[in-house]
Amino acid sequence: MSTAPSSDFATVGTGYAAYSSGGRGRLRHDITARRVLAELGERPARVLDVGCGDGEMLLRLAAAGHHVTGVEKSSGMLTSAADRVAADPEIAARVTLAEGDIYNLQFEDGAFDAVVCHGVVMYLPDSVAPLAHLARLVADGGVLSVLTKNQLAVGVREALSGDYASARAQIESGQAASVGNLGITTRGDTPEHLDDLALANGLTPLPWQGVRIFHDHRTDWKPTENEYREALETEWAASSRSPYRELGRLVHAVARREATA
Repeated sequence: MSTAPSSDFATVGTGYAAYSSGGRGRLRHDITARRVLAELGERPARVLDVGCGDGEMLLRLAAAGHHVTGVEKSSGMLTSAADRVAADPEIAARVTLAEGDIYNLQFEDGAFDAVVCHGVVMYLPDSVAPLAHLARLVADGGVLSVLTKNQLAVGVREALSGDYASARAQIESGQAASVGNLGITTRGDTPEHLDDLALANGLTPLPWQGVRIFHDHRTDWKPTENEYREALETEWAASSRSPYRELGRLVHAVARREATA
């Protein structure tokens, strides 16, 4: 999570925290973290989390033993992240936080084994420049993980929620933008476009995932732990399989920079 060009996401921080702890938010974080951790393997890696928000993903990555640098434009969200990191001294030793912007990342090319940018690109005017800024930081053999809104699924949430007029307008126009649950307009990308951008920046696309296929419209969903585990495994199974993945609210695009001999 990060900021739109003219917004400070600290103003919606409480809503975002509630979302992250609810069933829908947990699905997003659990699915993306599982994939990123699988790509990283067991060796401690240097990870950059761009738009780290209140620290949800960087805490997961640091807890797994990786060294994580979190960059966030919103000072309010960065403060929230710092508070969460400080609560666990063992994890804190592996985390560095800095205020910064996706368009001005002050790191050397190839500085990180993994660059993750989740829930950021959808708030920006386009994906071309952001993907280029992120890709240059990926080391040989490293991965880029981008989670953003899935343009293929416009109107699905609205239709399942019973907002048929809005669903039809989005479906018939094929529009890439709509207002999300936090009340902010978000812009979608197709998985194909994200893969093309990875290729254009010297990365090899890996299989993409659709995230939140069956539960995106359930904004008040508060599952029991047993129900949640079943839902998570069902979403995980569908996330990498067509035609289910095309209906995910979010697209998780992953690419690797091939190691040189």
